[in-house]
Amino acid sequence: MSRMLPAGLALAGLLVVAGCASRVPEPEKVAVKKADTGLDRMERLTLTANRCWFKSRDPDFASYSIAPELSSFSGRPRFLLVPKGRPEARPLLVVEGAAGSTDVATYGPLLGTPLRARLESDLGRWRAGSTSCDA
Repeated sequence: MSRMLPAGLALAGLLVVAGCASRVPEPEKVAVKKADTGLDRMERLTLTANRCWFKSRDPDFASYSIAPELSSFSGRPRFLLVPKGRPEARPLLVVEGAAGSTDVATYGPLLGTPLRARLESDLGRWRAGSTSCDA
C-alpha cells in the first residue's frame, strides 16, 4: 500500500530540498591593493616636519617656512623649505617622495650647511615611522 502526501506538503518538501541543493557559496572577498603614490608617506613627513620644526618654534628653523606641494601630478609629492615670508623664493630644501617607492629624495642648498646632519637625522627617523621630534 503506497502512502501519498498531500500536495502542499510534498511541494514544501521539494522546496526545502531544492533550496539546500542550490546554495551557491559566497565569492571570496579579495583585498584590492591600493596603488602606492607616495602621498601618504609624504603627508606624514610633512605634518611631522611642520610640528617638530615650525610649530615647536625650533630656533634652527626660525628663518624658514614649509611649503607643502603634495598634490603633484608628476607622482612626486614633496615639501619645500623656503625663506620665511617668501613662499615664491627658490627652495632651500626639497623633500620629495616617489610613486611605488619608499625612497625619499632630499636636495637643496641647506644640505651644504651645518644643518645637514639634523635634517638627515630627523627625516631618516620619520621615514622609519617615528613621529618623535627628539633624536
